[in-house]
Amino acid sequence: MAGKPSIRDYEPVGQIEDGPDAGSTPMRQPASGPKRTPNLFVVAVGAIGLGLPLVAAGLFFWTSERLAHQKAIGDCPCLPSDVPQYFQTSPELWAGPTPTGKQPFLAQTRTFNPTATYVPNAPLQTSIPIEGMGSGNQSIFEMMGYLSPYTPSPGFGVNEYPLPAGAEIIQLQMLSRHGSRYPTGGSNVEDFGRKIAAAGGTFQAKGALSFLNDWKYQLGAEILVPKGRQELYDSGVLHSYMYSQLYNPNSKIIARTTTQDRMLKSAENFMAGFFGLEWTNNVTIEVIIEEANFNNSLAGYLNCPNGEKSTAGTKAATVWARKYLQKATERLNSMVDGFEFSLADTSAAQTMCPYETVAYGFSRFCDLFTYEEWVGFGYMVDLNFYGNDAFGSPVGVSAMHKRSAQTNVLTNNHVKRAVGIGWQQEMMARLKNHTLGYSGSQINITLDNNTDTFPLNQSIYFDFSHDTNIVSILAAFGLKQFAEPLPADNHPGPHNFTVSHLTPFGARLDIEVVRAPKPVAADRAGSGYLPTGRETKYIHFVLNQRTVPLGYSFPECDASRLDGWCELDTFLKIQDKMPQLAQYEHSCFGEYPELEYGQITDGVPI
Repeated sequence: MAGKPSIRDYEPVGQIEDGPDAGSTPMRQPASGPKRTPNLFVVAVGAIGLGLPLVAAGLFFWTSERLAHQKAIGDCPCLPSDVPQYFQTSPELWAGPTPTGKQPFLAQTRTFNPTATYVPNAPLQTSIPIEGMGSGNQSIFEMMGYLSPYTPSPGFGVNEYPLPAGAEIIQLQMLSRHGSRYPTGGSNVEDFGRKIAAAGGTFQAKGALSFLNDWKYQLGAEILVPKGRQELYDSGVLHSYMYSQLYNPNSKIIARTTTQDRMLKSAENFMAGFFGLEWTNNVTIEVIIEEANFNNSLAGYLNCPNGEKSTAGTKAATVWARKYLQKATERLNSMVDGFEFSLADTSAAQTMCPYETVAYGFSRFCDLFTYEEWVGFGYMVDLNFYGNDAFGSPVGVSAMHKRSAQTNVLTNNHVKRAVGIGWQQEMMARLKNHTLGYSGSQINITLDNNTDTFPLNQSIYFDFSHDTNIVSILAAFGLKQFAEPLPADNHPGPHNFTVSHLTPFGARLDIEVVRAPKPVAADRAGSGYLPTGRETKYIHFVLNQRTVPLGYSFPECDASRLDGWCELDTFLKIQDKMPQLAQYEHSCFGEYPELEYGQITDGVPI
């Protein structure tokens, strides 16, 4: 393990060339030779339980040139005749479910009122008449929790400020969620589709539900939909405008994702947006196995068994669903014969709206529900995530999207601080310029103790993860502005822990390190600087394009700062304490009773 410098010694290391030819291809310059496709590291790392996971595995290096496929179709005679398995990415290994669904045909399938003002789809048709929705109301597609298509956050309590003259961003660490996808396997929408199909000849719907007479469930599973590809490509373009000068055109950086198909494709689409179609000249993607019992900070819940036991959020969401969906269930039952909507069926029908919209561009399920019921849907997701993934969970873990045994309402089993602590440690290691030979968490030590796979010489880092994992990481950082308890029996009004603001599809956390020639004034008055002082470094959290004010969670960072920044030295001292607070071994592998929703508010077992 590399030596750990003192806080005052911290300085991001400038990127260097990683090979003799690395400097020959600057960003966006076409390759001079044959077309190159992505290079990938594929990492197989196993973990054995018994408290702290023991890493045992090999490190495989392979490319995404899809050599086997190209050899099979004979489109490149220059390829070698024998391709070892560890150079193959087609078929992908550990890709997870990959069935696609019915292709969209929006020009033919959409419906709208021709007498109303026409609003073109862009590309989704989200201009839909919703009962109870006023002209100043938020779009329902911005209130769908983790199923919301990407939109910037409305903010987290502070205004945005430009850098004062002379200050500069010297490092970026980005953590991104994948783009819009099909449902995960075993989802409530899939079950609903089977139930409608099983109703057969006895089923007869009328009114607003009459479309169900000919409707079939035809969604795929888990892979990106077209909107998801666009979200990550657009994110890459946005980040290119925001941060391109951090990239050294004479280098080739490492970006990290997991083996799931939607994770790899999200990373590839992002890179195409950031660098252009010849992005393989600029970045190598490291692909970490995402399977149970494998160490992976980008999917930390897979090595935290107690995460499967965390159901407080599920129970709270069920209590709320019984309240906000009661009238909707009665209304749907009044429009159908030969079938009786349960609360679970109503919840599934509502969940069908965001899934079909991102898959097909439009869904007839959306206007079955009132605006108030869409507000209720978003809050149901907030309760679920808060109790299963965040400060209301003993582990802050994020497992799979499953069904509630009581109502079949969407659920997640999540781990809070413990699940997210691995990425927090990796972020800190990059800031302090050292590898990780031991962590006491679920990081992949085989990778993180090697600068080939855990580089320290980059000014810009790109990682790709999942919504629940990102929520757990926010908790692992100790961002207690998102820890305020949420009541299960009534909507509290605007609240900080709003999942559609935290982890919509394509969500991204950008962590900037800023260097200023002297201290930046907390009130940003005048030039923005204090009259005297030495060079000072700051850290700036930007979640979905809005500042997360660190002083709200850490008094040491000064809650009065209008820009939400924190001095880097102070932030590092605060974060050094977080692994101990996460109690990874006890949270993930220990024995403790499950408590009721609301009894845990700090993301660790009591």
